[in-house]
Amino acid sequence: MKAQAVHVGSAVGQVLCAPIFHVGGKKLLAKGHQIREEDVRLLSLEGHAEVVVAVIEADEIPEDRAALDLATAAACGSLEIRLAAGGRVNLIATENCCLLLDEAVLGRFNESGNVSIATMPNFSFAAAGQRLASVKTAPFMIPKADFLKAQRLLKTKGPILQARPIQEPTVAILYSDAREAERARRLYEGIMRTRLERFGAAAAFVLTAIEDENSVARALDHLLRARPTMVLMASTTAPAGPDDTVGRAIQKVGCKLESFLAPVEPGNLLLLSYAGDVPVVAAPGCFRSPRPNVVDLVLPPLLANYHLTAHEVSSLGHGGLLS
Repeated sequence: MKAQAVHVGSAVGQVLCAPIFHVGGKKLLAKGHQIREEDVRLLSLEGHAEVVVAVIEADEIPEDRAALDLATAAACGSLEIRLAAGGRVNLIATENCCLLLDEAVLGRFNESGNVSIATMPNFSFAAAGQRLASVKTAPFMIPKADFLKAQRLLKTKGPILQARPIQEPTVAILYSDAREAERARRLYEGIMRTRLERFGAAAAFVLTAIEDENSVARALDHLLRARPTMVLMASTTAPAGPDDTVGRAIQKVGCKLESFLAPVEPGNLLLLSYAGDVPVVAAPGCFRSPRPNVVDLVLPPLLANYHLTAHEVSSLGHGGLLS
């Protein structure tokens, strides 16, 4: 890029290389502003005969084009791409969704120093209209070689981020207590409602059970027959793992254990299993308070019908200290 002084009358469509000020010192037009017809009249009235503009050379890509093209290649799913000023593009959710992110490719993409993508954390919930990410280039232009390198990376590795929609999920809840089946529901139902509402969800199927292996297994099997998006198991006795009453009941109905223990506080004792493609989640103690815990981290991907793996649960340790 080179800076070049041009006559104000021929500057329409050009991008200012430096800000322009009123005689009194107030900024008239900002650096990076694309000059319009009305700006020419204003500049003439202010006594400016020439302006300094940025001239893009053959081996360079203009900032807006670079940002728009790379954003289009970097993202997919329930989002729209909105061009903003100064080589910036915003990615906006078009419906409630979960952000799925390839963090390794994002890191490689951001190494060039000429274009960067900033995103919400992986597995974040985003409501319709919320910004998921922004793409920003270096001012005015980026070298064509860097642009092509970034394009090749995206073509080879695929999109960096996906906005996976959350569309009318059906959540099943099983409350259990060692003495009285309804006690857990009375204690936790309000908190559960508050937590699900954060993600635009609600309980579609609810059962209670005395906390013995056979009773919990029967109730869980009944809920699974309804083919919910997911099942949440809320116990008052803070079960400790796959070998306790709830853990044995989950296995008794044919669920496959995916992960036990999460690097998240609160919520270390997360137990994640699958009955076919339906996730079954037990998280002792996490339904006693509406404060953020491991359930809030795993709900968005599970509500979006994403198969969360043990490896991905283990990756929650970076940022997993929630309180």
